[in-house]
Amino acid sequence: MSDSTGYEPPKIWTWDAESGGEWAKINRPIAGATHEAELPQGAHPLQLYSLGTPNGQKVTILLEELLALGESGAEYDAYPIDISKGAQFSSGFVAVNPNSKIPALMDVQTGSRVFESGAILLYLAEKFGQFLPKDPAKRTEVMNWLFWLQGSAPYLGGGFGHFYAYAPEKFEYPINRFTMEVKRQMDVLDRELAEHTYLGGEEYTIADMATWPWYGNLVRGKAYEAGEFLQVESYTHLRRWADMIAERPAVIRGGMVNRPWGPPERQLLERHDASDFELRTQDKLQDSSAE
Repeated sequence: MSDSTGYEPPKIWTWDAESGGEWAKINRPIAGATHEAELPQGAHPLQLYSLGTPNGQKVTILLEELLALGESGAEYDAYPIDISKGAQFSSGFVAVNPNSKIPALMDVQTGSRVFESGAILLYLAEKFGQFLPKDPAKRTEVMNWLFWLQGSAPYLGGGFGHFYAYAPEKFEYPINRFTMEVKRQMDVLDRELAEHTYLGGEEYTIADMATWPWYGNLVRGKAYEAGEFLQVESYTHLRRWADMIAERPAVIRGGMVNRPWGPPERQLLERHDASDFELRTQDKLQDSSAE
């Protein structure tokens, strides 16, 4: 390794807001609101404040899957939170999520705020009795994989993704460190999916919905332009799982919500009713699945 910079940590760390690269502005060493702003609220039982990132997609995929099953109580209003402009630090958003991270959910019927994507998935699965097995052993296995994802994804996004794609400079040590871990994680998933159709068994669950936006997109070569670098084609069982889930209409729709990038037919910046999707033809939805 040849990344010796001669850097010595100071005795007391000070915040340099310009040193973090493209996404430096969304991080700071203190919590709380930076400005006063109320969140919008629609007419539906669930109010979602999010963005179409992998963490945000977890929740919109589940909500769209619930609606596909006819769960009318899962109708939701979705409002984009522009994290690049610091909207997550508004007083309204901080009141819903003191950690200032998307996604955040308000259940108007119960008055419950729910933050952290895994907590939201579990909350909704239990609320509607869907996508989480009732058998204790099967439920435990699904929870194993849900929590695996919550613990593993930061190594992919904040670790590998940051240093490989977003850091202002490339350094061999962190890229090698996080590449090794991400490839190990993909191998963990690949071995599991060699034995089971889905994560944790033969049922499609919130464990799959949590994991697909991160590792499904990664193994399909759609994250960080790193497909060749990571040799994603070699993870055949993970790829089979990822391609199968990508074809689900609710997954396609969930990936469009609060998404401010890509072709217009793949975006739905605010979602307030199932009819919002009527302008999207089935052909366009199918095109989105191949993204």
